[in-house]
Amino acid sequence: MKTIKFNKTECGVDFLINVINGNEVAEEYLLPSVHNADYFEILFFRKGSGQLFLDNQRIQIEDNTILFVSPFQKKKWSLDLSRLDFTILIFQEDFLNEFFTDKLFTYRLLYFYQHEYPLVLNSTEKQAQSISNILAEVKAELVQPNLDSAHIIRSLIYYLLQRLNRDYAVQNNLPFQVDTSNHAYTFKKLMESHIKEAQRINDYAEMMGISRITLNAAVKKQFNITATELLRQRLLTEIKNELIYSDKSIGEIAYALGYSEPNHLMRFFKSQTGMTTSEFIADYQNIISS
Repeated sequence: MKTIKFNKTECGVDFLINVINGNEVAEEYLLPSVHNADYFEILFFRKGSGQLFLDNQRIQIEDNTILFVSPFQKKKWSLDLSRLDFTILIFQEDFLNEFFTDKLFTYRLLYFYQHEYPLVLNSTEKQAQSISNILAEVKAELVQPNLDSAHIIRSLIYYLLQRLNRDYAVQNNLPFQVDTSNHAYTFKKLMESHIKEAQRINDYAEMMGISRITLNAAVKKQFNITATELLRQRLLTEIKNELIYSDKSIGEIAYALGYSEPNHLMRFFKSQTGMTTSEFIADYQNIISS
């Protein structure tokens, strides 16, 4: 599978962030084969028609669609390239977290590393135009930087990402408050790094040096679901991706994720989705061929 790397030369070494005119890179960027990228992406479609397969989600692309993609999510595009007008904001995690002096910044944004709700935001034409204006200002500062460009870019990007976060929370009826303890965001970050070898809440509580009760309370307060439910969602995404995109057998997937028997994984999958793994694969293949 092809992995697209962040191109540091396009925006200089000082800013590992870029605003790209999508129409100029559509053919090389919107690949019809399965691929991923090592950076965050937010795509703003002023005009668009088609769909994206993102991990196990099928997302419809329409006018004024805003799409959020986290690093290494598997994707495959099917778009009408003759009817496109879009802009892409891309950045690397370490850069953004250092840029805002917050090592958990990207984990505070509800639309990144999101495994339950659709990774899109429906905007109006007026909102899309407002965002386009902000991105144009950021691009201008990147192309012709001045002594104060870092401050201006920081303020514009911070406003944009936080505003999108608020709108995403409202659209999906998600709690919108700041976790001052950082436990919920740290848990979210650790799951991305350790989901293959750690699938118990106690594993993460131990890594964080807090009790299971404290962890559950922080996650419940921040995301309105328990830590156990959040962990199940993340594990389910991992299993679905392996079923769809790898050539591994059920046994190989189960043992790689620490299950002692494949039947244990299959029972977990059926309990969470209502489908067997075979039914899920058949259903997915029907969707992509329709």
